[in-house]
Amino acid sequence: MDLSWFQSNWPISWTLVFLIIDWVVRVIALFVVPRNRRPTSGMAWLMAIFLLPVPGLLLFLIIGSNRLPKSRVQKQEAINQIVSKISDREQNFVTPGAELSTGLRNAVNLGRSLGAQPMLRGNTATICIDYEASFAQMAQAIRAAREYVHVEFYILVHDETTDGVFQAMREAVQRGVDVRVLLDHVSAVRNPGTKRTARFLTEHGIDWDYMLPVRPWRGEYQRPDLRNHRKLLVVDGNVGFMGSQNLVDSSYNKPANRRRGLHWKDLMVRVEGPIVLGLDAVFMGDWYLETGEYLGDGSEGQYAVEQPGDLDCQIVPSGPGYAGENNLQVFVALMYTAQRRISITSPYFVPDGSIMNAIRAATGRGVDVELFVSETGDQAVVYHAQRSYYEELLRAGVRIWMFRPPYILHSKHFSIDDQVAVVGSSNMDQRSFGLNMEISMVVHGGDFVAELDEVNDYYRENSRELTLEEWLKQPLRSQLLDGLARLTSALQ
Repeated sequence: MDLSWFQSNWPISWTLVFLIIDWVVRVIALFVVPRNRRPTSGMAWLMAIFLLPVPGLLLFLIIGSNRLPKSRVQKQEAINQIVSKISDREQNFVTPGAELSTGLRNAVNLGRSLGAQPMLRGNTATICIDYEASFAQMAQAIRAAREYVHVEFYILVHDETTDGVFQAMREAVQRGVDVRVLLDHVSAVRNPGTKRTARFLTEHGIDWDYMLPVRPWRGEYQRPDLRNHRKLLVVDGNVGFMGSQNLVDSSYNKPANRRRGLHWKDLMVRVEGPIVLGLDAVFMGDWYLETGEYLGDGSEGQYAVEQPGDLDCQIVPSGPGYAGENNLQVFVALMYTAQRRISITSPYFVPDGSIMNAIRAATGRGVDVELFVSETGDQAVVYHAQRSYYEELLRAGVRIWMFRPPYILHSKHFSIDDQVAVVGSSNMDQRSFGLNMEISMVVHGGDFVAELDEVNDYYRENSRELTLEEWLKQPLRSQLLDGLARLTSALQ
C-alpha cells in the first residue's frame, strides 16, 4: 500500500481520518442508542453524541446503560426467591382483594406482578417529621433489641446528631445482638465523615458493608450512578422504620450547606405488624447481594408476628433489578384512581410523560392536585429541570407550594383521596424510576392519610404558593437554564 500521499499530506489525511471516525460513531449510535430506551432519553443521547461525538460517546459508555453486572443479576434472582418464601409465610396476613376498591386492588396486583410484596393487613404506622426525634425513636428501638438489628441507609454518617443511634448499635453488640449495617459506597465517599464512620463500625464489632461499591481494582464495578437509595431499619422483625431521611446531620455536614444555612426536612414512618417482615426481606436481599451471606427466610429466632393495627400495607422495592420501572407503574396506576384529590411531595420532581399524563387526566376530570417542593435547591441541574415543568403544571391547574428556605423539603410521599398514601425513598424523577434502588410503601387506611394530611397542613403553613402570573415573569436566562437542565435529565 502506497502511503506516500498520506505522508506528504498528513494534515489533510488526519482530518479525513477524524471525519471518518466522527461519522462512524454517529452511524453506530443510531443503531445502539435508541434500543430499549425511552424516545426522550434516546433523543437526548443522540443529540449529545452528534454534537460532541467523542465526549458524548465516552459519557454514554460510562453511564449509558442501567444494566447490573451478570453476577448481580443472578443474585437478584436469588433475592426474589427469598422474598417469595417470606411472602408464602405471610399468606395468613394478606389483605383480601374483596376488601379493597377496584382501582387499589388493580394497583396492588400490578405491583405484585412486577416484584412487589403482597398487601398485608394488621399494621400500625406512625409518622415523624422531627429530624432529631426520629433518630431518638430509632435509638430507643435498637436499645430494646434482643435478636438482631438491620440498618440500611443511602447516607450513613457518625456525627454529633446521629451519635445516639450509633451508641445504641454499640450497646446492642455488647449484649450479644447481631447488628448489620449497609450504606451506599459512592454516597459515603462523597460525604464528610467516611473514615470516622467506618472506624466506629469496625472497632465496635458491627457487621457492615458498602452497597454497590465502585472499586474496579477489586473487580467491583457497574455504572457509577446506579445507587442504592433506600432508607430502612428493622429490629427483631417487630419494629421497622422507613422513609426519606438519611442517617446524617440535617446539614449533611457540608460546609456549603452550612454557609447557606440549609437544613433538610424529612419524613420517617415507624411501623409494626406483618409489614415489618416485608422491610426485613428487602434488607436480607440487599445483604445477600453485597456480602453473599444468606440470612434465611426470617423464621429462625423470631417472635410470633402480631397484628397490632388495622392498616393494609404493601412494600414495593424497585430499581434496575426489577422489570419495567415498577414503582413508576404503581404510582401512575394509583393516580388514575383519584376521584377527589392528589397531594404530592417530592424534592426532585422531574416527571416522565406517564406521570404528567396522569396529572393532566386528574385535573381534567375535576380532581384537585397539589405539589409541595422546595423554593431553593441543593442540586442545580435537578433544581432547574424541575422548574421547567412548573408552567405546564400551573396551566393544567396544579397548585404548587414552595417550602420556604433555608429548608430543603426532602420528604417523598403522595396521597390519593382519603384512604391511600405512598411513602418511602423514591422521588418522582427518572433517576428514582430507572436508576436508583428504592423502597416505597403503599398504605391503605383513613387514619394514616389523615395524619399525612396534618403533615401537608404544616407544609402549607411554611410555604408560599406559586402562581402562573408570577412564573411567567421569569427572566430569559432562567428559562434557558431550566430548558437545558430538562434536556440533560433525559440522559438515562
